[in-house]
Amino acid sequence: MLEVSGLSKSFGGIHAVQDVDFTVGKGQIVSLIGPNGAGKTTCFNLITGFYEPTRGRVLWDGHEVTARKPCRMAQLGVIRTFQKTNVLRSLSVFDNLIHAQYLRDRMPLWRTFWPGSVQARNERSISQSADEILELVGLEKRSDVQAGSLSCGELRLLEVGVALGANPRLLMLDEPAAGLNTREAETLAELLVRLPDQWVESLLLVEHNMNLIMRVSDHIVVMNFGKKLASGTPAEIQRNEEVLEAYMGKAA
Repeated sequence: MLEVSGLSKSFGGIHAVQDVDFTVGKGQIVSLIGPNGAGKTTCFNLITGFYEPTRGRVLWDGHEVTARKPCRMAQLGVIRTFQKTNVLRSLSVFDNLIHAQYLRDRMPLWRTFWPGSVQARNERSISQSADEILELVGLEKRSDVQAGSLSCGELRLLEVGVALGANPRLLMLDEPAAGLNTREAETLAELLVRLPDQWVESLLLVEHNMNLIMRVSDHIVVMNFGKKLASGTPAEIQRNEEVLEAYMGKAA
């Protein structure tokens, strides 16, 4: 589905990403890991059009999408989250999931004043979808609660739900387990493995929680100092000496 080839980004003399290659296949959960400053989030920004690559290509379903605008990537089904939880805190949990589906609810201005039966059916469908997402992420009992009053773990689950509301084909999650305790991270992992083939076609993660990564990933790409250091299955990555050295340092 997604093919990244020779992707590079420089900021002046700083080479944030250098000649990175990887693919995400249909039905896969692929994780992008590495120490802080390795270039993982920059890769996300390059794929989704927030940055323009210095070099390299991004292909989506075999079509060139390099440097497409973020709104266009979202319309193509490439939806991402951010490191900082990004929900509408003044609205209820349910209303967050309603507003998340704006891509499905496009209509001409005149329908605002004369909505008609088509718009009514569309609104019922969106409301039903919001209920289904609430149940999926386990927040159905918190539906009417203001989002700003949720715990850190609940906010992360809501953020995944909001992203699902945009009807992604590829869901890209940037550090979804940040700030979560062990139990909350386990709940998130259980949710993530249920998504491919049911709610999304594939997942691409940036994450530092290695227990979660090893549990949910089909394939892992390791970055260090902006370059791809290694890639493989979780078992292969756990045995890779270069990866262990990047994370834990070299023995004296």
